Amino acid sequence: MVEALVTGERTTTATLDRGRGVSLWHQIASAIERDIIAGLWIPGARLPTEAEFTARFAVNRHTVRRAMESLESRGMIRIEQGRGSFVAEDVLEYPLGTRTRFSENIRRQKKEPQGRILGIETIAAEGAVATALGLRRGRPVLRVERLAMANGTPIVIGAHHFPLPRFEAMPAALAQQASITVALAACGLPDYHRVRTRVTARMPTAEEATLLHQARIRPLIVAEALNADPEGRPVDFTLSRYASGRVQIVVEGE
Repeated sequence: MVEALVTGERTTTATLDRGRGVSLWHQIASAIERDIIAGLWIPGARLPTEAEFTARFAVNRHTVRRAMESLESRGMIRIEQGRGSFVAEDVLEYPLGTRTRFSENIRRQKKEPQGRILGIETIAAEGAVATALGLRRGRPVLRVERLAMANGTPIVIGAHHFPLPRFEAMPAALAQQASITVALAACGLPDYHRVRTRVTARMPTAEEATLLHQARIRPLIVAEALNADPEGRPVDFTLSRYASGRVQIVVEGE
């Protein structure tokens, strides 16, 4: 039996054939993919809900969910917890070099950078933070958690660690503008350079997935970075968690 599939505001030429041995979820995924490629939904657009697709294709929700998971695994869509499914945007190229600056990287790709401070607190330097900043364990450091976005889409969560008392003016500077580079300049450091970056990957926590608007089944790109002032003194140890479906890390040569 062959049935016409309506996958958007118009009817696609694809058909749902319940007797040709191809799973229904695969046929549905293929039909949605064709409509995305044809431009029925632009990058970033919200897709119909599972319930709407269920009614449209006359199948159960499990079948639709399997189709959507397949599209997400291939990078066609992104599923955001509690918000729905969206057509995947173009992947940003994010260069890592001696002068890595989020705003500059984003503007080079003709997108508008934004930032939001999630929290600021003074903590005791321990483990990797103390080692990277060259501090004795227990010394105070300022921890700044920041969400960085491009055209309003979450890209990366950064946990920055600054030695105290050198950067005690950082909270006041960030209250004026949520830019780490601008805040460092306000603290008397107009320029700094990247000493090293270590890149790994892991699955997100529930909080990270929510902040980055991504599914728990998609891994994060994790980067540990150390920045130093022109004299070589450590000024910022950062743990960055990138939404892997939206970012491609590019390592630049010296």
